[in-house]
Amino acid sequence: MFKKLFGMGRQEVEPPSTPAAARLYVIGDIHGRADLLQDLHRQIIDDAATAPELRKTVIYLGDYVDRGDASRAVLDLLVENPLADLNPIYLSGNHEQMMVAFLEDIAIAGMWLRNGGDTTLLSYSVGMPADKTGDEKLRSMQRDLREKLPPAHLEFLRRLGLYHIEEDYLFVHAGVAPGIPIEDQGSEDFLWIREEFLRSKAHHGHCIVHGHSIVDMPEFLPNRIAIDTGAYYSGRLTCLVLEGQERRFMQT
Repeated sequence: MFKKLFGMGRQEVEPPSTPAAARLYVIGDIHGRADLLQDLHRQIIDDAATAPELRKTVIYLGDYVDRGDASRAVLDLLVENPLADLNPIYLSGNHEQMMVAFLEDIAIAGMWLRNGGDTTLLSYSVGMPADKTGDEKLRSMQRDLREKLPPAHLEFLRRLGLYHIEEDYLFVHAGVAPGIPIEDQGSEDFLWIREEFLRSKAHHGHCIVHGHSIVDMPEFLPNRIAIDTGAYYSGRLTCLVLEGQERRFMQT
């Protein structure tokens, strides 16, 4: 919770802080850019080496897949070569939700494919059969993805968390619904919310660090920090670094 400072008849909010002796690395939306993720991982490893005495945690805000052309390579990297010494925490984005839903029900297919799911399918060598149409084509693609998706990737996708809390910060993919206790919110808000959250000036009990809504550069506001810098087209994958009350960021 935020600590309150009282003085001159006015209540102010003290800057949020991480737990003592901890450094947090928070990575925004990756969207199939394995090249950028590898670059950022190297930067994080170098930066973490400067403070061996601190507990380090890397928090990923979701949207690993879609849009960029190397979604499979991103999941390969996270599953097979994680930053294990830095206590990685993986959160879900709405794109992972759509991908998993497609494996179960083709009803999501139109929405997922329009939002970059086609590039994820191609990264797993799943094509669109020319000899089939409509639902038959979608079911064929669904079967093909089920067969080609490594079991470790599916397990990774199904075990993703919705949010993570460290002292005064809450980390989540899209945001939170203003005025509703965190424990009463549903996954739709955590993964999809946009305007209601972005317009809100309310404090949410924690400073919210989120992705989902693209900004040119990291956006620092009193109640939230936005770090989705559109990596799949901008080439800028952002990592927010939090230590005590200090905030800085690294980019590709």
